[in-house]
Amino acid sequence: MTKAKPDEKIVKSASSDAPKATAASLETAARAATKKGPAPVHLWNPPFCGDLDMRIARDGTWFYLGTPIGRAGLVRLFSSIIRKDGDDYFLVTPVEKVGIQVDDAPFVAIDFNAEGDGEAQVLTFETHVGDTVVASAENPIRVSFDPDTKEPSPYILVRANLEALIDRKSFYRLIDLGQHHDVEGKSWFGLWSSGTFFPIMPSKDI
Repeated sequence: MTKAKPDEKIVKSASSDAPKATAASLETAARAATKKGPAPVHLWNPPFCGDLDMRIARDGTWFYLGTPIGRAGLVRLFSSIIRKDGDDYFLVTPVEKVGIQVDDAPFVAIDFNAEGDGEAQVLTFETHVGDTVVASAENPIRVSFDPDTKEPSPYILVRANLEALIDRKSFYRLIDLGQHHDVEGKSWFGLWSSGTFFPIMPSKDI
């Protein structure tokens, strides 16, 4: 019996009538669908083809069949067809939809640029797959804290329910830009960008 190559491994189908999907078939469909610009994944409603053995680690590394995907171009391609429905993540093309595992956020913000000061400040972030996003009311920054360790996890919304985890070095730089501002009668420490204040923690807790 001939064994399937790793990139030809078939996922479990949601039903016997659903088409089979592989990493290779997703790559082919994604390349065809993104030739003319960003993938309009919100408009696509293909059949669900089951879960693919693909995972995005917290540091942004993509794994397929337990092995890191070494092709940066392929990672960027797959990252352009991610969609989040509810709490679940999928890779979506016009003809296939497969579930994938995301340990934390699908993107990592690896750097940012700050222009201006105070309320006029504008923060522009870059992700590990080349996305650029300006923090604003439409693309907010939020910070969650682990209830046990109190360790912060900062995020910025990149697009359509998809966030980037802001890496540690960038977050430390952001903290240096933080200011105190009254929010509903209470003083908060946070960040300004594009005329919007993003609270991080109450001033009294610093």
